[in-house]
Amino acid sequence: MHHFRKLVPYIIGSVLLLLGLYVLCRGLLIAGENGWGGNGFFKKLPGKLEELAVDTYNGILTWETETETGSRPGEGMGRKVMDVLFPPMEEETEQETVTEQETVTEQETESETEQNLVSEEETSVEETSAETDPSSVSVFSNAAIPMPAAESLRQSPQVLPWDKMKDFHFLLDQYFILDPSAAIDEELLNLDALMGKNLTIHTDTDGPQILIYHTHSQEAFADSRPGDLRDTIMGVGERLKEILTEQYGFEVLHHTKVYDMIDGKLDRNKAYNLAAPDVEAILKAYPSIQVVIDLHRDGVEDYRFVTEFNGKPVAKIMFFNGLSYSARNGPVEYLPNPYIADNLAFSFQLQMKAEEYYPGFTRNIYLQSLRYNQHLSSHSLLIESGTQLNTVEEEYNAMEPLADILNQVLRGK
Repeated sequence: MHHFRKLVPYIIGSVLLLLGLYVLCRGLLIAGENGWGGNGFFKKLPGKLEELAVDTYNGILTWETETETGSRPGEGMGRKVMDVLFPPMEEETEQETVTEQETVTEQETESETEQNLVSEEETSVEETSAETDPSSVSVFSNAAIPMPAAESLRQSPQVLPWDKMKDFHFLLDQYFILDPSAAIDEELLNLDALMGKNLTIHTDTDGPQILIYHTHSQEAFADSRPGDLRDTIMGVGERLKEILTEQYGFEVLHHTKVYDMIDGKLDRNKAYNLAAPDVEAILKAYPSIQVVIDLHRDGVEDYRFVTEFNGKPVAKIMFFNGLSYSARNGPVEYLPNPYIADNLAFSFQLQMKAEEYYPGFTRNIYLQSLRYNQHLSSHSLLIESGTQLNTVEEEYNAMEPLADILNQVLRGK
């Protein structure tokens, strides 16, 4: 009897807890059914929870090390849940409160060094005007990057299976990876729609035609030298800029502002939200820009994606497209994107040029349910170049075939 009395408070507490959870759940359901919450909280909650689940459990592309941030197991997920259920008051007025997570959360072996690679006093977009020399945006004005011979890596043209590509399932299986969170139909993914779009741009403009930037600027490689920006993804972006400019005659603006460092620490949770208004400001300041490239380095555990052309090791690349469409809930209404079809066609036509002249250079196009700032231009690209295990040389070499296929598609060759 004495032991039973000790258990009574625990039994009562458990019963009250269960009753409380039941009342809370019923209250939320009733509130949602009656349209309570003028800010659309209950309507957005399922989508936000789905996004949280995708970010947390995306096993194909996502991996993280808890000790990297010094948090306890599960602590980061707990913070995400709290952010979804109880967003900060100042964010309630924003049209988008969702945080578009990084495509890949990678393990950085030299994170402390990378945190110091770029000064927090980077030139902001507000300091960039239409009268500013585009080259002043780059921090690589004195970087000596050797230029390759024109089209030195191009291979003999391959014959592609165009007839087979007319089949939806063949097309999807052979050239795409559909994330479990996303869905796509034959109306959007069909050969005529993808290849029928004219993606040529005007090259006789007064100002840059192409913008290169990096939502995740701190991504580095297996042999990156500490403190050398040329050995990061920003250096790879500068390499691409120089090839496009010197060999193909494009005018390119390379924007090098940092979006994945918060208070001196690596933090990519809000990088896409931070980058969006700056990219919009650049496009307004330079209306001549028609192509927007967000250049990344992928992070896949124990994988080094590399091929070889004419004896040169080349990192493989992957085009990444956000569909703003959830397999569970349909259109992601809080992430509208009028350019889904255009951007998908852009990635696919580049993929086909790579298949024709650089077989094995590209991984399959990855399709995700979110947006990743691809609503900002009808020629938006998110490109993953190599992984954390590729070398700087392999990354630099990859920009040669990438620049070539960009030139072919943008000039209609």
